[in-house]
Amino acid sequence: MPRENLNDLTAFLAVARERSFTRAAARLGVSQSALSHTLRGLEARLGVRLLNRSTRSVSPTQAGERLYQSLSPKFEEIDAELAALSEFREKPAGMVRLTTADHAAQTILWPKLSPLLELYPDIQLELSIDYALTDIVAERFDAGVRLGEMVAKDMIAVPISGPQRIAVTAAPAYLQGRSIPQQPQDLLGHNCINLRLPTHGNYLPWEFEKDGKELKVHVEGQLSFNMASLILQACLEGHGIAYLPEDILLPMIRQGRLVRLLEDWCAPYDGYHLYYPSRRQPSPAFHLLVETLRYRGDKKTPPVPGSDGTGGV
Repeated sequence: MPRENLNDLTAFLAVARERSFTRAAARLGVSQSALSHTLRGLEARLGVRLLNRSTRSVSPTQAGERLYQSLSPKFEEIDAELAALSEFREKPAGMVRLTTADHAAQTILWPKLSPLLELYPDIQLELSIDYALTDIVAERFDAGVRLGEMVAKDMIAVPISGPQRIAVTAAPAYLQGRSIPQQPQDLLGHNCINLRLPTHGNYLPWEFEKDGKELKVHVEGQLSFNMASLILQACLEGHGIAYLPEDILLPMIRQGRLVRLLEDWCAPYDGYHLYYPSRRQPSPAFHLLVETLRYRGDKKTPPVPGSDGTGGV
């Protein structure tokens, strides 16, 4: 195939990955009609149909899936090598894409990365907030952030926080006239606010541990959300009991706006990790980001490279 047709293969990979001409066109910065024309021309030259099209969806044919699985890793390696060339620049540069849940983004990632971005304006950061267990390779993210127990064994995992802990809380107005839960099973008689998990289409189970005994409770209630911030707001307004990371609830517990429940059943668990494929060739920008986020125990996080005026890397 002539070299100029590599752009056509890039277009095919984008459509096959996104399963949508609209999203692929937006990612590539071209019109939907031009992208469709490019794909029809590619199929004509190859003499084989690569995509099944309908008014509602796009999916690879058997031949298209084979081509996608073969080409995608090779193009990722090319992208990684090109990104690695930025080490010859004076400063780290380029796009870094991360997928994470909103709690980690707000309490860990943004507080640490905001100063980094001020020092290195040529680094671009994309944070995708999602509770789904995203395939970071298929979705072309540089890395993901999840709790340690949720990271696949074939990934490089870098700790970016200490142990985490859940707190169960309710507003005083909600508890007025109701019995206080003494053990996790008592939650089944209460209006609990659920978190929807998009990957499996069900709710996050509430997990507890005490004296070596582990319990998993599937609570029910009037409300469910897919964002922790909305669960917190509903809890503060007295709509039910919330199950959220301790650090975002403690200020409101101390102020008396929330009452803590089942504290002796809420044990610490493994903290957040940044993870990425072992075969990934890290760019200088990505390496700098990893070292900025790396958790160093009780030691004070060192200053961002370059903040001392030396220029960093």
